[in-house]
Amino acid sequence: MHFERRSQWSSELGREMYFNVYGHTGKPVIVFPSSGGNQEEYANFGMIDACRSFIDRGLIKIYTPDSYDKESWLATWKSGHDMALAHNAYDRYIVHELVPLIRHESQWNGTMIATGCSMGAFHSVNFALRHPDLFDTTIALSGVYDARFFTGEFYGDPTVYFNSPIDSLWGQNDDWFLNQYRRNHFIVAVGQGAWENEHVSDTVRLQEAFNAKGIPAWFDYWGEDVDHDWPWWRKQMPFFLSKLEEQGII
Repeated sequence: MHFERRSQWSSELGREMYFNVYGHTGKPVIVFPSSGGNQEEYANFGMIDACRSFIDRGLIKIYTPDSYDKESWLATWKSGHDMALAHNAYDRYIVHELVPLIRHESQWNGTMIATGCSMGAFHSVNFALRHPDLFDTTIALSGVYDARFFTGEFYGDPTVYFNSPIDSLWGQNDDWFLNQYRRNHFIVAVGQGAWENEHVSDTVRLQEAFNAKGIPAWFDYWGEDVDHDWPWWRKQMPFFLSKLEEQGII
């Protein structure tokens, strides 16, 4: 497998941002780390090995950027507004700096996949809803989708609101966004075992919003033996990639 350990200077964040690359060709996949994780996490927990068949066959090429959570949603000393402002800087880094690099180096002009586990699932859904012309496929595993999980009550602050998928989707009435969502592919999965209660609740609430807006999506609830942990995500990711392959999406 082709592997690169890379970095680029981000003017949006004012720091060097590290990322890894796995694979030689295929549809680009941006993996958002779990809570406070970094670019090494996905491989360290066996997720790259779990996806190896799809990488080796040139169906996907995985990029694992470092997170910015410690400056945004995990910065508990900040107000919700300032957490969201910090996340917006990370959003600009991904969209205006990392994605153009991926496009240039991979000679890829199409859409991409957003994915992640736990907090990475929150990010993948948030990015897919904010940028549906960039991410046409989302695989979100065991996420929360309400920004109040990080900020507490934000009293309608628009900066937080537009980063809270459950809230912003209910309020989304722009046909451009809704039509994009209805063409895209959303997979939102959660187990029903240990440490998944809050994630099940948020997944149900997100599904209600999708249904209300007429957006097709696959909400998949795994069994009561399926915990909020990497061994299950290592099973889920290749399962869902195989379904995308069957549909010709990758």
